[in-house]
Amino acid sequence: MKRFLPLFLAATGTAHAADFEKDIRPLLRERCEECHGAKKQKGELRLDAKVFAFKGGHDGPVIVPGDAGRSSLFKRIASTDNDERMPPKGDALTAVQIAAVKSWIEAGAAWPENDADRAAAVDKRLQHWAVQPVRTEFPTDASIDGFIRAKLVEKGLAMSPEADRRTLIRRLSFDLHGLPPAPERVEQFVKDRDPRAYEKLVDELLASPHYGERWARHWLDIAHYADTHGFERDMLRPDAWRYRDYVIESLNADKPYDSFLREQIAGDVLAPGDPQLVIATGFLAAGPWDFVGQVETKSDVLKRAARAGDLDDMVTQVITSTMGITINCARCHDHKLDPITQQEYYRLWAVFAGVKRGEREVNALETKRIADENARLTKERTKVRSEIAKLSGEGLDLADMVGGGDGHGMGVKGRGISLRDGTPVTAVLGYHRDIAANRLQKFEPNPLGFVQWVFVPDGRNPVPVALKQEVKLPETSGHTWDAIRNGPLNAQPGTAINGVDFAAKDHSILGLHANSGITFDLAKIRAANGLKAMRFTAELGFGAAANAANTLADFTVFVDTTERFQRLMMKKTESAHLDIEIPADAKTLTLVATDGGDGISSDLLFLGDARLAPAMNESKPAAASREKLNDLRAQAAALGGVNKALPVPTKVYATISEPLPPAVKVQGRGNPEDPQQEVTPGAFAWTKHAAVDFGTNATPEGERRAALAKWITDPANPLTRRVLVNRLWHHHFGQGIVTTPSDFGLGGDRPSHSELLDWLGGEFLKGGSSLKHMHRLICTSAAYRQSSVASDGTRRADPERGKAEAASGNLSAIRNSQSAIESARLLPSAATVDSANRLLWRQNPRRLDAESLRDAVLAVSGKLNIERGGPGFRDFNYTEAYAPIYEYITPDKPELWRRSIYRFIVRTTPHQFMSTLDCPNPANLTPARVQTTTALQALALSNNEFTLQQARHFATRAENETASREVAITRAFSLAFQREPTAAEARAAATLVAAQGLFALCRALMNANEFLYLD
Repeated sequence: MKRFLPLFLAATGTAHAADFEKDIRPLLRERCEECHGAKKQKGELRLDAKVFAFKGGHDGPVIVPGDAGRSSLFKRIASTDNDERMPPKGDALTAVQIAAVKSWIEAGAAWPENDADRAAAVDKRLQHWAVQPVRTEFPTDASIDGFIRAKLVEKGLAMSPEADRRTLIRRLSFDLHGLPPAPERVEQFVKDRDPRAYEKLVDELLASPHYGERWARHWLDIAHYADTHGFERDMLRPDAWRYRDYVIESLNADKPYDSFLREQIAGDVLAPGDPQLVIATGFLAAGPWDFVGQVETKSDVLKRAARAGDLDDMVTQVITSTMGITINCARCHDHKLDPITQQEYYRLWAVFAGVKRGEREVNALETKRIADENARLTKERTKVRSEIAKLSGEGLDLADMVGGGDGHGMGVKGRGISLRDGTPVTAVLGYHRDIAANRLQKFEPNPLGFVQWVFVPDGRNPVPVALKQEVKLPETSGHTWDAIRNGPLNAQPGTAINGVDFAAKDHSILGLHANSGITFDLAKIRAANGLKAMRFTAELGFGAAANAANTLADFTVFVDTTERFQRLMMKKTESAHLDIEIPADAKTLTLVATDGGDGISSDLLFLGDARLAPAMNESKPAAASREKLNDLRAQAAALGGVNKALPVPTKVYATISEPLPPAVKVQGRGNPEDPQQEVTPGAFAWTKHAAVDFGTNATPEGERRAALAKWITDPANPLTRRVLVNRLWHHHFGQGIVTTPSDFGLGGDRPSHSELLDWLGGEFLKGGSSLKHMHRLICTSAAYRQSSVASDGTRRADPERGKAEAASGNLSAIRNSQSAIESARLLPSAATVDSANRLLWRQNPRRLDAESLRDAVLAVSGKLNIERGGPGFRDFNYTEAYAPIYEYITPDKPELWRRSIYRFIVRTTPHQFMSTLDCPNPANLTPARVQTTTALQALALSNNEFTLQQARHFATRAENETASREVAITRAFSLAFQREPTAAEARAAATLVAAQGLFALCRALMNANEFLYLD
């Protein structure tokens, strides 16, 4: 219990308030500032300056002027509870001191400002270099090399000589294509005497489609793109690749960067009719997604936590990738380093509050055209099948009415049966993928070789028939989101019933997963075939997994709300025959499967040849001629073939939006269970370049994203251009002008060449936000063309003179000083002055990243498959399970020899070979690749099955393209290193080949540093 010291002292009764300067400020300084001052702020509370004292700490304001009883500052110093009392160290405040604080607060807590208060009120973070307007005024002859040389001169350093042409073409080829140059192209360039040969080479490489494939990888790293969800249910995203192709195509087309950003944030809003801009929003959906937390869990707490993580991921990805700000640091409290409040962070949440991830159709016109054609075919085939039913007396196959066969879809939308009382209920339909209306939609993957269909009624909205627990199905071990399966079950265990294989031709299968059900509208069926009283017949079987001998399943049939059949605890090896009379006035027939194991691909209750036929006591229709029936059946088959050939609407894994998003509230300490004040959509004010209010909570979802896209790409935004040109610089030099490419805030690095950074930003704007223009500018600079070889020493002159000339801005003086340096005597290595090479006195040697290395191996072996675009190649075997299983394989096949950009990327099961080579985890944003040197890398390159296969192909290629062993050795060196071997290398190689064959040499070359690194 909290206890407070009684203050019945004379001091409390005084008519005068305590004097702040005399009584309060000294007290705060002496007893409070140790824990709540400028250097240390326990509980995020500072009491050393007015602005902070009245702001309070993480529990809110501590001073409520005029009300000491509501002021925690007073309550804590007055408490006699040792756990509550402040200050915690030393003696408690005296009764007089406590009374003075109370008197001061009650009198209004006046705090006259002094110089220290005024200084503290000025937030120096607002003057941070990165948020100042981009400088635009530079000398007309300003250039990359001028800025680099100026900094070098200050330190008495000079640039290194230009690299030789073989080095330059290899460097350019890997930088712009991620591939080694062909030996023939190397020789052509080396011998080219055109003074513009280098510039032409840059243009040639930028014009190639390989450029987009290379640079898309860098963007996808910061989008943390992958082809699966991640988390424990790491399910496939079979259509995510369209976003990856969008990025490649955009880069190859040199789409202006501002357009590139706007399209990915709000393309579906800015140009609703453009399918490519729907695909572009795959950017917002590229990250991991918690299927269990967002779909499967029954816990609202877990759902809110998963959704909070989802929104945090979107906000972080967008702001960090475009503006280089660690915005997610403000999720739990105001940003510790940057002047971004927690409220501003949640205003960005409100921008994305209506955005979810999922499969969506790309082209509304295409979808409507397919749906209209499907409806027409369905109507015609329904008519023909009804005529067949009337003439033959055979009735109708239920498989034809649930999306299989011809996709009639005659069931009742969203209807199920409550097993508690047998009444019809409205189901909460659970599978998160959209299903095309009245169409057969194959779910990926399909490891068992059968087709998973869903029931879609009457061409209306897509409805996967999968009843969730809300419809009162009993608790079971099954998962309730699985859909009806219908169609051939050739690989499914247990499809034979009483000796009849219902997976064979001329039979049909209607399958229900555990905890799923379907309701048929008998009135529509009667209208279709003219029947009144009917019989429902079928052979019931249970297709459990091969290793699930003890799995049991329950099956129930309802006519209207009356239970007409129930088979409980059905075993895998058992079967049952159904023959149920349906009265002429019955309205619905409902089939429900419950229990049945885990309810995924391995467990299925199925009905063989399920039919609705005329009742026994109903007179049969007059027999029609065999010729007429044959003609109708031929028509039905032809219409079915046309229907089957209809294309499936193009889909992409991207954004799915709610027109009016839910309200967003600040979450105390980032806890979704502690909602606080409501916020409106907006951004943070730190950059001060544009308005930060994006509407109200009534503003439609799309308008919010459009406003954010405009705010980010505003030419006055001081961060967007700086961040982008720094990213380009980083990938061309191995480190950025700012070495923290996704943190331009106070916790990040300062630029090594701030003026150069701004000049590049200005050139970027002048060049129409063209990335290729910037590549050309950087790659043709002398700084980029420098040798990476570090000599024993570097020429140095008087650094003080250099500083003076650099400060003068006189480019002529800088050039003269550079010449003086180049003619000066040799002093100790430049590494002594600039060990990190921040001043760029040489080019940085760089190791190839994992994708470039894999692609280079394929290129030199002659097996690189340059097929572009489309679904990614899968170098794994996939097994459907609650937690899907990805088992990597290394078959030596052309489809697996494609470029690494087209690899199907799995989040939770990374490729071991690629991960060993520092391929990043796509669960995280990766602005800069980690580069390690480990024994495992050497072992992988030497012994991995992939590299061994390609080394054999490499050796075969070298042999096939030459006439002798000696020439084959030279050819191998040219392919791997873009040069011929030295005499010593040739002798050593000949000895190795004579002893162990050309394969051993090729394997060694692919493990050499010269192959693995760029000079």
